[in-house]
Amino acid sequence: MAPLSLPLSSLLRPRAGVLCNALQALHRRPSTSCSWTRNFGAVRHGVGQLLSPQPGAANYAASACSSSSAGQDTTERLWSVYNETKRQTEALTPAISANSVNPNTIFANNEMSLRDTEIYGFDYDYTLAFYSSHLHTMIFNIARDILITNHRYPEGLRKYEYIPNFAVRGLHYDVQKALLMKIDAFHYIQLGTVYRGLHPVPDEEVIAMYEGCHVPLENMSDFYGKSSHGHTMKQFMDIFSLPEMTLLSCVNDFFMRHNIDYEPVHLYKDVKEAIRDVHVKGIMYRAVEADIEKYICYGEQSHAVLKKLSEHGKKMFLITNSPFDFVDRGMSYIVGKDWRDLFDVVIVQADKPSFFNDRRKPFRRVTDKGALLWDRIHKLEKGQIYKQGNLYEFLRLTGWRGSKVLYFGDHIYSDLADLTLKHGWRTGAIIPELRKEIKIMNTEQYVHMMAWLKALTGLIEQMQVHRDPASQAVVEEWIRERDAMRPQTKDIFNTQFGSLFRTYHNPTYFSRRLSRFADIYMASISCLLNYDFQHTFFPRRTPLQHESPFWPEHSPAGLSVPSQLHRPKAESD
Repeated sequence: MAPLSLPLSSLLRPRAGVLCNALQALHRRPSTSCSWTRNFGAVRHGVGQLLSPQPGAANYAASACSSSSAGQDTTERLWSVYNETKRQTEALTPAISANSVNPNTIFANNEMSLRDTEIYGFDYDYTLAFYSSHLHTMIFNIARDILITNHRYPEGLRKYEYIPNFAVRGLHYDVQKALLMKIDAFHYIQLGTVYRGLHPVPDEEVIAMYEGCHVPLENMSDFYGKSSHGHTMKQFMDIFSLPEMTLLSCVNDFFMRHNIDYEPVHLYKDVKEAIRDVHVKGIMYRAVEADIEKYICYGEQSHAVLKKLSEHGKKMFLITNSPFDFVDRGMSYIVGKDWRDLFDVVIVQADKPSFFNDRRKPFRRVTDKGALLWDRIHKLEKGQIYKQGNLYEFLRLTGWRGSKVLYFGDHIYSDLADLTLKHGWRTGAIIPELRKEIKIMNTEQYVHMMAWLKALTGLIEQMQVHRDPASQAVVEEWIRERDAMRPQTKDIFNTQFGSLFRTYHNPTYFSRRLSRFADIYMASISCLLNYDFQHTFFPRRTPLQHESPFWPEHSPAGLSVPSQLHRPKAESD
């Protein structure tokens, strides 16, 4: 039988190697707490396990076990290790909580230097223009009324109002089963996040429907997240899709409550068409233009970024799917009537992502009055407005190729995927949800929960080798405790679907796409204000599963400090 007096480091390896050393330091070396507490902050933020083992540090858990009397039974010794691990984890929580991550940080998936960036490109919606919650309420209400008026849906649907915190971005929708769910990077459904209408589907029913939790590749959404060509899943990646997911769930809920038989595919297509009409028919655009102050927020921050880039001689361009009148009204509010002077090229109604792939559509010049001109475009001129076109023609006319171009957008597929995969541009993802999630991660409640969950997982991993019934009973109790904690790590972000970035422990499908298609990502474009144009963004070297968890990264002072925990200059907390 394997010995019970295992080092605490072995209990926590590889998932929480830093916790082990921090615990040792806490017990044996209180005078050096400043150095290890800064490093331990990296554990909960996923930026790497950076602390090296403390040479000669005594292992308290091992000594606690080895000092047990010979007559102490296995169960008591297991609980002794458990209690001491928990006590030390709880003692660390305040120190860890003091090491918060700055929500204004720019995070790197791929090493990238602003020194090499000469040209900055932007999407408009949710990149330069940020919208208040009123916009989603308006989209929901108008689309709901379109369903009733144009598609003859029941009048009773008018009782449903938009639910701001119901859905999160990145969810998948099974078109044929009318189920909204979160899927991880390995195509596994996160149980507890499957909703039919506004109510969760029991785990047993989900497992029966899908014959497990895995969704085969052929059933997943296509490259752009769409349910087409036999794909039964639709992924909602756009921030504008939040009202669509909520409306789908509300209509499903109404039909179920009233025992109305319906075809889920028809419902999905009708809701999709109603949402599209809000955009395509200009209903949303006219509403925003009529009350710009109600809908657009943080305009001064976008203006500050554009002004800073201009003052440093950077070239800038705008490629958006929105129409000129809408963009002109918004940018005039954000920057001023002379906003076009900041941009070298402005392209509206670009029809992304087709813009990045379809070579056939030529550019067309648009007048200030919105009239379309018929002349051939030989040059993209500053101060002019262009419609449609394609990226290949854009590259030919501007010569802006490769890694000297950095393009920002909020849609991982439509804005960024083709640019990084086919054209070698650098890409920056704007993820507004990031700020809220980081603030939650900085709370003592979250830190305590995740530190103990990691430590408990390490205990289970190492102690499962004991096969006698008494030991197995203890480990099973620990497993039940872990299972009870995991939903709490979901609910703290969103009661229905949890974090945008993680399932329980795996990255979400959204996170996987984000890490592949975005060189850097941030909560808003204003995060650029915290960095100079010589700055290099470095991704954390997170150990692979077969690698040692100790990858020290040293600051000039000799301390191992994760650079993404440094406070950027000129920040405002």
